[in-house]
Formats: sequence, C-alpha cells, structure tokens
Amino acid sequence: MGKSGKQHRKISEQVDKSKPLDLKSAVEFLQTNSCTKFDETAELAFRLGVDPGKSDQGVRGSVALPHGTGKDVRIVVFASGEAADAAREAGATEVGFMELVEKVKDGWTDFDVAIATAEAMQEVRKLGKVLGPRGLMPNPRTGTVTEDTGSAVQQFKAGRVEFKMDRNANLAIPFGKLSFSVDQLLENARAAIAAVVAARPGSAKGVYIKRFAMSSTMGVGLSIDGKELPS
Repeated sequence: MGKSGKQHRKISEQVDKSKPLDLKSAVEFLQTNSCTKFDETAELAFRLGVDPGKSDQGVRGSVALPHGTGKDVRIVVFASGEAADAAREAGATEVGFMELVEKVKDGWTDFDVAIATAEAMQEVRKLGKVLGPRGLMPNPRTGTVTEDTGSAVQQFKAGRVEFKMDRNANLAIPFGKLSFSVDQLLENARAAIAAVVAARPGSAKGVYIKRFAMSSTMGVGLSIDGKELPS
C-alpha cells in the first residue's frame, strides 16, 4: 500500500496543475504512467454549470463509444414473451419479469445495465430504492426502456454507455481501457464529450461545462483544456 502511495505521489508531482492538457497529451500521460498490474479504465469527469435542484436541469443520456469500453457488460432485461426471447438471443446476462423483479427487490444488483419494456416498467418502477441510487433505473432517455430489447442489448454490449449527473452537478463517463491505442481512446473520448454537450438542458444558463478532467482507475486527475470542447 505504501509503495503504491509513493508511486502515485511521484506521478502527481509530474503534473503542472496550472496548465490544462489537450486530450492526446492526457491519454499519453496516463498510459505512460500507469503503475498497476491490471488494465485500468480511463474516465472523463465533468463539473457542470447547471442547478441540480431543478428537475428541468438534470443531465443524463447515453453514448455509443466507437471502440467500446473494453469491459464485459452485464445486462439484465425485464421483459416477457417475444421481447424476452429477443433479449436472450442477443446475449443478455439475465432475462425475466416478476421473478427478476423479486430478485432485485431482495437486493441483487450484480449487473451494469438494466433494460425494460414499457409493460415491465409498471413493476420495475417499484424498485426505485434499489436501482435509483446505483444509477440502474431504466429510462427512455438512455434507450433502456424499449420494446426492441434485442437491439438495446447488442448496443450496450458493443459499447453504449449511460451517464447521469449526480446531486452535486458532477458527471463521469468511462471511455475505454488504457490498453487501447491512443487513437481509439481519443475517438471514444470525443464521442463522450459530444454526448455530454448534446445533453445540455434547454433551461441551463451561462457556462454549461465549467471544467473537466481525465483520469484512470488508479491514476492522477488531469485537467483538460476547454478548447477541446466542441464549439
């Protein structure tokens, strides 16, 4: 633990916090200075200029990363009939309706994405206390409430990522593994940034993205130059 802490501090000392980096420099820095034995996840974090206390200024959505996340995504689907069959065929981790609702109600949340049909949502909504705090509640805005369950499962397995602002107007999106090539990570990062920009609420005033940074699972946080935001 001590060795890890020393390595982290040593890497941190190389960062000039007064000078934000461009995306490519940040990606290269994280790849060069990774000191873990596992493949770290790269992540973008945003500080948004919206009022989280206003319901019409919530920010959430999803983005299809061109090169995926590098992660085996665990997907559950609340559905019955043909929609359930399509989800199973597409490779969902677990599919069901009332029996799956009861399993989650008992506290099971060993999955990354939850998808539901409109019919199933009548029961899934009752799972708000379990799914809500974990950001797992299906929502039409993120493509997770749909009748085309097979297509939705395929998209999330291929690299579609959901994002949602927290109560402090912060938002984070994983965009790949450090083992990806620089170009792959850059394309994924730009797709993620564009999705956050596109999700700006119509009622938001002033500066929307106040600042944003890049980091990896165990790496340091790197401030990113605002010039990297789409104009």
